[in-house]
This record gives sequence, C-alpha cells and structure tokens, in this order.
Amino acid sequence: MKLPFLNKKTIPVIEQEGTIEIIDLISPSLIEISQNNLKIGEVLSRTYFIFSFPRYLTTGWMSPIINTNLPMDISFHLHPVDTSTVLKQLRKRVTEVQADLSERQEKGLIRDPSLEIAFQDLEDLRDKLQSAQERMFHLSLYITVFGKSEAELKEVETEIRSVLESRLIYLKPALHQQKDGFICTSPYGINALMISNAMNTAPLSSTFPFVSFDLSSGDGILYGINKHNSSLVLFDRFTLPNANACIFAVSGSGKSYAVKLELLRYLMLGVDVIIIDPENEYRFLSDAVGGSFFNMSLSSSHHLNPFDLPQPGEDETAESVLRSNIVNLVGLIRLMLGGLSPEEDGIIDRALNETYAAKDITPESNPLLWGKELPFPIMTDFEDILLTMEGTESLVRRLQKFTKGAYSNFFNHQSNVQINNRLVVFGTRDMEEELRPMALFTVLRYIWKTITSTHKKRLLVVDEAWWLMKSEDSASFLFGTVKRARKYWLGVTTITQDVNDFMKSSYGQPIVTNSSLIMLLKQSPATIDVVQKSFSLTDEEKMLLLESPIGEGIFFAGTKHALIRIIASYTEDQIITTSPEEVQKIKRAKQAYE
Repeated sequence: MKLPFLNKKTIPVIEQEGTIEIIDLISPSLIEISQNNLKIGEVLSRTYFIFSFPRYLTTGWMSPIINTNLPMDISFHLHPVDTSTVLKQLRKRVTEVQADLSERQEKGLIRDPSLEIAFQDLEDLRDKLQSAQERMFHLSLYITVFGKSEAELKEVETEIRSVLESRLIYLKPALHQQKDGFICTSPYGINALMISNAMNTAPLSSTFPFVSFDLSSGDGILYGINKHNSSLVLFDRFTLPNANACIFAVSGSGKSYAVKLELLRYLMLGVDVIIIDPENEYRFLSDAVGGSFFNMSLSSSHHLNPFDLPQPGEDETAESVLRSNIVNLVGLIRLMLGGLSPEEDGIIDRALNETYAAKDITPESNPLLWGKELPFPIMTDFEDILLTMEGTESLVRRLQKFTKGAYSNFFNHQSNVQINNRLVVFGTRDMEEELRPMALFTVLRYIWKTITSTHKKRLLVVDEAWWLMKSEDSASFLFGTVKRARKYWLGVTTITQDVNDFMKSSYGQPIVTNSSLIMLLKQSPATIDVVQKSFSLTDEEKMLLLESPIGEGIFFAGTKHALIRIIASYTEDQIITTSPEEVQKIKRAKQAYE
C-alpha cells in the first residue's frame, strides 16, 4: 500500500476545489522528517531499535516498559530461520571455539571461562535444534515514542534506557532512518529497517508482551478498558467461582451506568435480569428493551404476598421449604412489628405454622397444589390465627397496621406479579421511608421464590443494598441469597454508596467475600479508609479512588485487579444514560420524531 503522506518530498494537497478523499481526512496536516525524529502535525516521534540482548532473559522483562503511562508503539518482527542452515553455521562456530580452546591448552594458558561457556551454549543449542526442541528466529524489536518537544522525547528515552540497560538490553535511535522506523512500528507488517538479533525459542518466549495486569478471558462481555495497557476487560461472571458482584461508589460516580451497561450486554447473551430499583433509575432501560416494570408502593396495583411459597427443588422437601419460609417470615414480621421478645418470637412461629395448616398447606400436602387448589394465606389469615391465641393482644394491635391500616394495601393481598419477562424491575422509589426496608425484604423474598422454582441463568441486582443491611433479618436474608446463588445459576450484584453502613453489618464483609467481582469507583474521603482496609488497597490506589473521574475505578476479578475505564457505544449510552440533561434531550428528540 502506497502511503503518500510519508513521502520525503511534498505533502499532497487538495488541488481541486470541493474534492475531498478519505486520505485527506485521515492524513496528518504535516509530516516533517529530520535526522533523529519525525514531526507528525504538532507531535514529535522517535523510533529506537534494540541491538543487543544479554545471555539470559527473564520472563516479563518487557512489563516495566509496557506498564508505563508513556505513549508509545512497540513492534516485534519475527523471521524464522531454516534449521539446517543454522546447524551448519553452528557446526562451523563450534569448530572455531573448540580450536581456540585446544590452542590455549597447548600453549599452557589459563582457562578462558567465556570460551568454555560459549562452547557449552553452542553444543546445548545444537542438541535442542537437532531434536526439534528449539527453533531459531531473527527478532527485530522497535519502539516509537511520542512527545511534544525534544526535551520530552529525551526524558522518555532516559526512562526507557534506565529500565532496559538495568537488564543489559541496549537500544539506539534509528538516525537518518526515522521514516523507516516509524513504518516498522505502524500496523503494516513491514520491517523496513531489518535490524535483527538471532534468538532461539526459549529466550524469544520471554518477549511475550501481554504480561501486564490483564483481566481478559476467552468469552463474556466487555466491562471496559484496562488503563494499565489499554487492553480489553472481558469476563463472563458465570465462569468464576461464583457470579456475584459488589459495587461501591459515591453518588454520581457512574455506578448505575456501569451496572446498566453490564445488564444490557448480558441480556444480549440470553441472561435474564431482575432488579430491585430504589430510585426508578432502571425504568428507561426496561422500556427500551421491552421489560416489565412494577412500581411497588402503597397506592400501587401490584401486590406481593409474603406468604407465597416456592416449589421444592430437586434436593428439597416440602417440609424444608415450608420450614425455611416460616423462619424468613418470622424475620419479616420482626421487622414489621419493630422487634419481638423471645416469648413473642415463639408465638409468631407457632401462629405461622397454624396459618398455613388452616389452608391445608403442611409438610404432608402436595406442593404442586400450593397456590392453586390450596391458596396461600394472606396477612388477615395470620391475624385471625393470632386472635385465637393467648397473650397476643400487643402483637395483634401492631399487626393491624398491615391488615386494616395504612400498610394493608401492600401486605394484605394475593400476589398478582408475574416474573416471566427477560428483564423485570421492581421500583420502590415511591415507597414510604418507614416501609422501605420491609418492602425491600418482601420483594427480595418473592424474587428468591421465583429463582428457586425455575433454574435459569439470571442476574439479580440489589441497588442501594445498605437499606437491607439496616436490619439484621433482611441483611441475613440478603447474605443467604448471595451465598446460595451459584446453586441456582444466579449472580447477585449488590450496589451501595454507603460503605460504612454496609461494612458495619455483620453480613457486609461475608457478602464481599462471597463475591468474585468487585468494582470500586470514586470514593468519598469519609469512607476511603474503610474501603482501603476492606480491600487491602495501596496508598496509591487509595488516592486514585479519591480522584477518579466518572466511570473509572478499580476492577477486581478473583485475585486479579486493575484500573478500568467503562466505555459504551453511542446506542448503549442513549439507552442507559442517567444524566438529566441527556435524558431530556433524548425525550425531546423522541417527541419530535413522533
């Protein structure tokens, strides 16, 4: 391919008025070639070649160069050499070295270790080449650096030289050949300089460049760009020990944006998504992909019955399901009634068993009839049972707020919500503050019932999870969900901006421990010490989280972690943006189109 903008003579200009070709758009405004650099527009570049390597190369010796924040292009050109030709050359060289050794011995000179080592290396290489354990290559390695001035190029050169020469690797600038050097590090596959070093397979493998902080797997979705080396962060959560994730960040740092981008990409891979949304942030996403949005509030027509039961799984019995649900219901009622004494706790447990039994739902009944021929009880049925028991006057008075009072519309109905869509969102923004913790608990229990009934690859997002961490019972249920999620092919994402409240809970750290993916975006100075201690961050990483721009942070996958920058395509951005200005702009454009 001919590149006119690399011509030494004159930069082509547009001669005919009104005729602009692609080459005119992508070419720089200026190319100026001098003795030791290339000026491309306003930027200077300089190309170096490595001309000398030591006897031994350590694995990852290129890592310090690749992981610098300096802009540079690095190219490797490998040219295989015919083995028979190399063996002939080695035979000749071995003969010469052996003759030198014999001559020194005959003259009675002291031994020369360099000759002896060279002889051993040559013989060892001959053996490996002959048995096809090794092959020979000509390696050409070029580095092009960029800067705004000669002084900046000199600083970059000094830094690179100090790293390489400490490893006995030496480089030179391509004087009077900067154009050819620039071509060598451009993606043309052209080795214009042809400056190479002979190298066999073993040391050649140490030049493998992708040894920096890498967070990529063979499949999955794109989470963002690795800021260490601009590689892609690709992962499939479901291939990790568990598919759970935790996201910690202050408001406005881009955490909801990152989660919505992840969910959108997983939806395209056929994964179902369920979201508990305390701010109705995910409604626009739900509308865009044809999902279901349920507004959970006291005035809503959507109802969830806390007494619903899931169908027993393959390794579960009707008795274990019923018993587990009653234990969770005791926790919910403890939350609703503002706490229970030990005596009241026992009364509630017995009353719940009798409430189910009154509907013929017992360990001996057929689970397939539950919710059908055997309808589930509601809160009024539970109240009726309490009225027949002694010492329950206080419990009944407190419970009536949920059976006859202001909260009855939410808690005292049969469920009429179906989770049969690819994306389901439960919005709780309009729920009263006092009611929100127990409402979130109820929603989470209902979702868990659906998850355990049918095994599918799903993601469950619990936004502002610190609301659930306020109560011991709801925090315990959330932890149980996270811990048992893998068994049901589920990945739970917990999101919070209040790290202190989350980690103060006795279940906060266990939830983090049971999450293979962690994302830390911008943190507040008030909580950064807690974050640093919880995730064993260095002081440098701590400062990075305090100063991170929107959409950037630290991404953990198992034992690996790296700085990440979250990116989205234009179409994805239009679907998931939460910026009020952008949302209004999209709405106006939609109205104008209609």
